[in-house]
Amino acid sequence: MENSMSTTKIGPKHQVTIPKDVFEELHLDIGDILEAEVEGDKLVLVPKRLVGKAPAPKLTAQEQRSLARARKKVEAIRVDLCSARGLTTDEAAVAAKVGVIDPDQRWWWMEDWQKGEREAEQEIRTGKTSRPFSTADEFVEDLKRRVRSRNGRT
Repeated sequence: MENSMSTTKIGPKHQVTIPKDVFEELHLDIGDILEAEVEGDKLVLVPKRLVGKAPAPKLTAQEQRSLARARKKVEAIRVDLCSARGLTTDEAAVAAKVGVIDPDQRWWWMEDWQKGEREAEQEIRTGKTSRPFSTADEFVEDLKRRVRSRNGRT
């Protein structure tokens, strides 16, 4: 790498434009992260690669359709958990394969789990959750009362 010298100026919002020759020489891309360091009386900008750029996995036509459905469902879950549906096994597999969801957290996005999440969220929204307790004994007594109530005994 040759040592190049270019100039730029600081804009009104403290923004600095990286000269094109420097941008190209360092193989920077829009959205890259730069770490700013002060070394003596110099400002040093160091490109940071947070995640290596891996090639995208090849998907079959079926996987592409599953991925499109999975993306819509994931977004719906993020927007409104109570009205969204979870992923199918195929959708979760391809979403994990391409990094839309964490492979270790696939279970959370599945419909079986999301059904419970919807129920819990609905209880929170309607105030059917427990109140704060001052002691563990107070919590246990409230829990016993709820179990008796659900079993038809008061």
